[in-house]
Amino acid sequence: MKNTKYFLAGLSLLCICMIAVTSIQGSLLNPLRNAVGTFLVPIQSGINAVGGGIYQELSAMAELRTALDENERLKAQVAELTEENTRLRSEQFELERLRDLYELDQDYMQYNKIGARIIAKDSSSWFSVFRIDKGADDGIKENMNVIAGGGLVGIVTDVGSNYATVRSIIDDSSQVSAMAQQSGDSCIVSGDLRLFREGRLRLSYMEKDDDIKDGDMIVTSNISGKFLPGILIGYATDITVDYHDNLTKSGYLIPVAQFDRLQEVLVITDLKDAGPELNE
Repeated sequence: MKNTKYFLAGLSLLCICMIAVTSIQGSLLNPLRNAVGTFLVPIQSGINAVGGGIYQELSAMAELRTALDENERLKAQVAELTEENTRLRSEQFELERLRDLYELDQDYMQYNKIGARIIAKDSSSWFSVFRIDKGADDGIKENMNVIAGGGLVGIVTDVGSNYATVRSIIDDSSQVSAMAQQSGDSCIVSGDLRLFREGRLRLSYMEKDDDIKDGDMIVTSNISGKFLPGILIGYATDITVDYHDNLTKSGYLIPVAQFDRLQEVLVITDLKDAGPELNE
């Protein structure tokens, strides 16, 4: 009982002290409050500054990581789109070439043909001699005519089971018996690799009075021993009378086929049923 009295007395005294403290005017506590503020405010400001800096650094690192990930994703997307664009352009060019071959096929519907892809060529810049991916197993034979790019390209000279070699009309050893489509007057188209640097072939064996003039379409002749008749070769240009005899004419021919970018050709599987000519 005595201990209980002491406890209650102490508790009462504590309550009286707290009442007294709360009753004191705020002006008396201002010095204490100011002293505490002077001590705690710089510490709190430093803590806030450090915390803010750490937060900003962490935010910047997170943004940088996000930007790097986005950059890698965009790089992969650009590479994928570039590859897709290249593929589509390649397919477009191939489609255009095949469309040209189809139109050429329609121009010479009287002949049977088979398509072939060029797989090799000689070391020169042009396709003077090249190899195709069709051979004897596909029905290819020597002396079959080859066309592309709107007209005559060359003739098959060698055949394997799954390949064939073609000598083009620009080769130095090539000669084609030809004629002017308008008049039917004959001439010879001779291959010349050195002359072809200017994009031309030699046109010769024309009589002075033959009606062959600049711009005439030159096609394979009816009397050719190896080449089927009526296949466009090119266009006559710079036709002049030969000064040394004044009896013949000569000039040049601009071929229609582009011999620096051949990729696919058509092989005419019909053979010319005639004896070989001396000039071929």
